[in-house]
Amino acid sequence: MSLPDTQTLLLEQDGPVLRVTLNRPESRNAMSLAMVNELMAVFAAVADDPAVRVIVLRGAGGHFCAGGDIKDMAGARAQLASGESDAFYMLNRRFGEMITATNAQPQVIVAVLEGAVLGGGFGLACVSDVAIAADDAQFGLPETGLGVIPAQIAPFVVQRVGLTQARRLALTGARFNGAEAARLGIAHEAVPAAKLDERLAETLAQARRCAPHATRVTKQLVLDTLVQPLDQLLDQAARDFANAVASEEGSEGTMAFVQKRLPKWAE
Repeated sequence: MSLPDTQTLLLEQDGPVLRVTLNRPESRNAMSLAMVNELMAVFAAVADDPAVRVIVLRGAGGHFCAGGDIKDMAGARAQLASGESDAFYMLNRRFGEMITATNAQPQVIVAVLEGAVLGGGFGLACVSDVAIAADDAQFGLPETGLGVIPAQIAPFVVQRVGLTQARRLALTGARFNGAEAARLGIAHEAVPAAKLDERLAETLAQARRCAPHATRVTKQLVLDTLVQPLDQLLDQAARDFANAVASEEGSEGTMAFVQKRLPKWAE
C-alpha cells in the first residue's frame, strides 16, 4: 500500500490501524477543500487493502473539526463574482462526495471526538462506525444561524439520530456536550477527556478480534439494509454467510473457538 502525500492530514500506520489526524489546528481543523480531497485520496488508497482493518479519525490540537473552512467560502464567492455560477455548488457537493465515501469505506471507522465537533465535523462523526466522545466536547449544527444549510450532512444526521432529533438540532442550532451526544446516539459513549486514549485502545483491541473479511462483508450488509428490499437483502446475506462458513476465516474462527485460543487475525 502506498499512502498519498498529504498537507492537511497526519497519517500513521500502526499495524492494521491507520490513524488519520485532521491537522489544521490553527482553524480548529476546519474542513478545507484540500482536506476533503486528501481524505478522499487516503480512503481510496486503502479501500482494497486487507492489511488496513481500522481507520481512526481524530483532530490535532484538542479539536475534532469545527466545520467548513471560511476561506474556501470566500474563494467560492470570488469565483461566483467572476462568473463561475456553480462555485458554491461544486464546493459543497465535493464535501458530500467525501462524506459518502467515508460512510461506505470498507474499514471500521473509529472517530475520536473532542473539542469542537461542528457542522461538517458533526456530519463526519455521524458516518463513523464507532464514535468515542470526550464528555466536554462541543457538538452542534450551526449552519442555519449563519444563513446557510447543512446541505450534504443532513441525510447522515437523520440516519444517525432519527428524524425528530435531526429536525430539532438542525432548526435550532443547539449546542450540547459529549454526554448529550452519547445520549442522542451521535457518539456511542462519552468519557472524560483524559480517558479517551485508554478507551480508544480498548475499542481497537475489540476490532482486532473480528475477522477482517467478515467485518467488511458485515459492514456492507448493515449499510444495504437502508437501500435493498428485504427479500433481496436476505438472499444476498445467505450467500455471504455460506461463503463465510466455507472460507479460510470461517475455518480458522471455528478451530480457534474449539481450541480455546485467539484466531490468527487477533494475535
